[in-house]
Amino acid sequence: MGHARTIAIRRRDISRRHFLQRASGAAMVVGALPWLPGCGGKGGDQEPVPDSGGVFRHGVASGDPLSDRVILWTHVTSATTGPVTVDCVIATDVSLTNVVSRPSASTDASRDYTVKLDVAGLLPGTTYYYRFSAAGATSPLGRTRTLPAAGSAAAARMRMAVVSCANLAAGFFNAYRRVAERADLDLVVHLGDYIYEYPPSGGEVRLHEPGHETVTLADYRTRYGQYHRDVDLQELHRQHPMIAIWDDHDIASNANATGSQNHTEGSEGTWAARVAAAVQARNEWLPVRVADPADPRRDYRSFAYGDLVELTMLEERLLARSPQLPTNTSVSGVFTQSGAFTDPSREMLGMPQLDWLAERLRTSTAKWKLIGQGVMVAQLKVLPAANSDGGGYFINPDQWDGYQPARDRLFQALKGSALAPAPGNVVVLTGDAHSSWAADLTQDPNNADVASGGYDPATGAGSIAVEFVATSISSQPFLDFHGFAASTLQTINPHFKYIELTQRGYVLIDADASRVVAEWWYVGDVTTSNNSHSFGAAVQVLDGTAHVVPAGATSPRANPPAPAP
Repeated sequence: MGHARTIAIRRRDISRRHFLQRASGAAMVVGALPWLPGCGGKGGDQEPVPDSGGVFRHGVASGDPLSDRVILWTHVTSATTGPVTVDCVIATDVSLTNVVSRPSASTDASRDYTVKLDVAGLLPGTTYYYRFSAAGATSPLGRTRTLPAAGSAAAARMRMAVVSCANLAAGFFNAYRRVAERADLDLVVHLGDYIYEYPPSGGEVRLHEPGHETVTLADYRTRYGQYHRDVDLQELHRQHPMIAIWDDHDIASNANATGSQNHTEGSEGTWAARVAAAVQARNEWLPVRVADPADPRRDYRSFAYGDLVELTMLEERLLARSPQLPTNTSVSGVFTQSGAFTDPSREMLGMPQLDWLAERLRTSTAKWKLIGQGVMVAQLKVLPAANSDGGGYFINPDQWDGYQPARDRLFQALKGSALAPAPGNVVVLTGDAHSSWAADLTQDPNNADVASGGYDPATGAGSIAVEFVATSISSQPFLDFHGFAASTLQTINPHFKYIELTQRGYVLIDADASRVVAEWWYVGDVTTSNNSHSFGAAVQVLDGTAHVVPAGATSPRANPPAPAP
């Protein structure tokens, strides 16, 4: 997410990491907004390394489930420098007696001794257990699950966790552990910033490896290896399949198609080489199915949860995104939709990806269309105005606010046309913000005249979809004394129905044919490993509507599949 933190980074432009600082810089416009970057943690020891004979010290993982297959992953710490054969056993029970497959693979230094098996021929909507073995050692037992088939009873309800922004230096991954403990989840969606590229700079809770910014392939591999030694992240991967996209810190802060504010061309090599290194290491170390081996930057893909949910995952950093623009007003840190911000050639997705998304939305037979993507779509302003009056003052040019023409094209796909009706029942899932938000999506949120394309915050008329934004796992949120900043922002931005700026945690999504509920769960202090866990709030969108309404916490599934012991 782009906002302030105690961990220093190089600044080559106004960083999105300061978007709430921009808001307080605009206090002359909206009144004093008392937010500051969150406090840094104390210094501490590195995360414990589980003992698994040393060979499988980075755990196991699964991901990108389909109805008949899933990716299984592990890493081998080898005492040799040559190839290593790794065997796997997959069964329907925790004792691994009802074996369905025994695949094997060879790995070596060319793929950093990681193993990925795309195991096919599985039954839909089924929980499986798996274990790797190599060099006389066995891995921890993992659990995974395939997606259900259309029309099956298993597809009547979906429960998943949505996570993002896990900076190991900023704290412990307590939220990952709480998600791992939810045995009834179908999957976990990770919306980016799985790793952070920063060097140590003071104020860290834990120290990053290597002890400098990640730039080369060896650097990114080392950083992923460190994250995979974290016992809470390991437990999340051991219990649930993950579907993941990258955001900027998986490469470098404020990444775009041609560069980053945190990359110096020349002294840090070329941007193309750095991107290639970051993407290669990610594809080695995460249980992801590469969408297009000929173009590793093309990471958008789709998953069908029976006929209940189609989940599309977008790529918003490396493929087509135009460089972020500097702010353009005399008021510090804010911008208006004028000048270069209105250039129709500025892209977020690029037309091939947008056309693909529009086609998926138009042709999907699923009840709900969920879109997993990186940065906030809903407008975030510190001075309100209707579009006809200039739109007001915006504060974060890294999110969709900085790409208004591209957002208009996205909204057009959501609204539909005479030739392509609106897809309906669209829910956008977003990471990046290190805070919690629920919004109605409308092109003109400060225009009360629905007939002219505006929006009625009381009824939701004029909204075309909804957006739920997950807070961070460990990355720093904000200070908001007595909720004043959140309430001020909601007054300025009436399309937001929930804002919480101070807590870390995750979002639980519960979907059935009648509604999609989003619950925010929080974990409190991350400077220590602890069991803090509390319910924050819940909202929902009902079938056939496109606006957020209040909800209560949902009930877990009865008799979920046994966790991996």
